[in-house]
Amino acid sequence: MDCNRRQFLKIGAQAAVGCFFPTLAFGAINRSPAPGRVLHFYNTHTHETLDVCYYSHSYYHPEALDKINYILRDHYTGEIKPIHRDLLDLLYALTDKLGNGTQYHVISGYRSPQTNAMLCQRSKGVARHSLHMKGKAIDIRVPGCQTKSLRNICRKMKAGGVGYYRKSDFVHVDTGRVRYW
Repeated sequence: MDCNRRQFLKIGAQAAVGCFFPTLAFGAINRSPAPGRVLHFYNTHTHETLDVCYYSHSYYHPEALDKINYILRDHYTGEIKPIHRDLLDLLYALTDKLGNGTQYHVISGYRSPQTNAMLCQRSKGVARHSLHMKGKAIDIRVPGCQTKSLRNICRKMKAGGVGYYRKSDFVHVDTGRVRYW
């Protein structure tokens, strides 16, 4: 470690204070546990709910991620694929803006290529190379929050793509490039 004289003296002074005044040193340590990242889901097709802490103490919890992958599975085929951690972190950041306890009503999470192709045939609003197939997109509603307001909040975050489907009453968010429709 490169350390100039000033840095060395600063570290030495801090160590001396810690030795002579241990209560000051220990008082400076944050004893509260690192907060966990909690998400709440309700799958509108399967009627399943999940309240899960997927991240805490600088660690993503594999069991929690498995539960999230399950509830966000393709509801047409039952196929389960990993949901990208960046998408979960985006939802957590959105929770921070909406308030703790926000429950996401999931319209669509992961989509298999077969399901995506079928939906493309039914609707012009479905992308042929949808990020849903990579576990990087989710279509949601939030009870008590108008989807137009939800869209505006998501846009202000500038964290990825945001689509507003007024007639179907949901918002699409993804971790792709920032774009709006």
